[in-house]
This record gives sequence, C-alpha cells and structure tokens, in this order.
Amino acid sequence: MAGHSKWANIKHRKARQDAVRGKIFTKIIREIVSAAKQGDPDPDKNPRLRAVIEKALSVNMTRDTINRAVDRGTGGGDNENMEEVSYEGYGVGGVAVLVETMTDNLNRTVSEVRHAFTKNDGNLGTSGSVAYLFTKRGEITFNDVSLEDEVMLVALDAGAVDIENDGESLLVITEWESFGQVQDALNAAGLVSDNAEVTMSPSTTAEIDNVDDAEKIMKMIDMLEDADDVQEVYTNVSFSADVMAQLEA
Repeated sequence: MAGHSKWANIKHRKARQDAVRGKIFTKIIREIVSAAKQGDPDPDKNPRLRAVIEKALSVNMTRDTINRAVDRGTGGGDNENMEEVSYEGYGVGGVAVLVETMTDNLNRTVSEVRHAFTKNDGNLGTSGSVAYLFTKRGEITFNDVSLEDEVMLVALDAGAVDIENDGESLLVITEWESFGQVQDALNAAGLVSDNAEVTMSPSTTAEIDNVDDAEKIMKMIDMLEDADDVQEVYTNVSFSADVMAQLEA
C-alpha cells in the first residue's frame, strides 16, 4: 500500500495545483449541479452531493460557489442536456483505466478519450471490460499514523468498514453512502483528515517498473483530465519504489 499512498499523494497534489489554475472548478461545479438536480439538495440526504461538496472543499472552492451550484441544480436549466457516460480501457503494462465523463456531445467526448489512449499506446475497450475491477467507496486519509487508535475508535463506531495502516498513512475505508457520516464523526472528534474523497478503488493493481511506461501512463492521465468533458479518471496503476523516486525527483 505504500506505493499506492505515494501515488495518491502525487494525484492529490496535482488536483490542488490544477484547482489553483482553475482547471477543475468548472468540472466540480458541473458535478454539483448534476448531483443536486438528480437528488435531494440537502447533502445530508444526498450522499453523492455530499461527496462532491467534500471534493470541492478539498480544492478550496468557497461555500458561496458551492451553494450557487446547488441552487442551479435545483432550479433546472443548466446541465439539462448533459449525459453521464463512462469509458473503459487499458494503458501500457495492462493498467486498467476507468474514465467518467459528463457531456452534451458524445462524438466529441469519445474522440478525445480515444485520442488520449491511442496517443500513449493504450486501447479504449468495450463497456464492462475493466469496470468490474473497481468498487465505489469512501477513503479518508491521515498522514499521522500515531492517530491510529483514536481514528479507529471513532471511525468504526461511525460505520467505517476498515482501517489500513501502511506505516506512512492511515486509510479509513467506508461504504460510499456512509462516507459523510464517518467524516462528520471524525471531524467532531477533532480528527481532521489530510484527504477525504469518494473514489473507485481497484481490486487488483498493475505494477509499472519502467520509467518510460510510467511517463506514458502519467501523460495519458493528464490528457484525459485536461479534456473538458472528463470528470474523473481512475486507474489501478502501482509504481515501483524506483519509478516513484524518479517521478518525484
């Protein structure tokens, strides 16, 4: 899990940097609007909306901006022609890739997604080809492993599924629907996480021990995330310690 933890840190750092440049704000707002439109506008009654709001807060989106997006969703109009579509495929080294999109033009979206795969020696697959490898769940991370006993006591009592300690960080795992209540319980106990999100977790990993392949995977992920219609990119990649050292150098 240590390699996964380091890769996750790179991913989260990049998300924060992208947010500073305004790259992901539009995507998150679009997702908030959709979640509010399709469910209850109260995040306590809408697990999907609650998860998206947590993601928005993690990249320093203001409450006013979030509330306006929720109002847009409940007021109708915006996102009316948006369709949520997932694409699946493989990168180099057999890395499974799941791409979630929100689009009003399927031809444009599939063209951009396919280009990102083929440009980096990957292949866009058929529906169901990799989705079975991923499970939707909540993940709450603490970088201070000395908090394990406190975190475990509060999280499990609040409904967490498991706590993992890889020696570098603690990972609290929840059902995605109970993510909000576990996060609330931890915050109420003064246990503020370093990262909290609802994600698609892979059941198996594909280790990359070649820097050239790692760079292709990173470039493919960047290209996918840069596409306007792409909301999230999930992979089962695991970089070896040597590759991680070179990527972080």
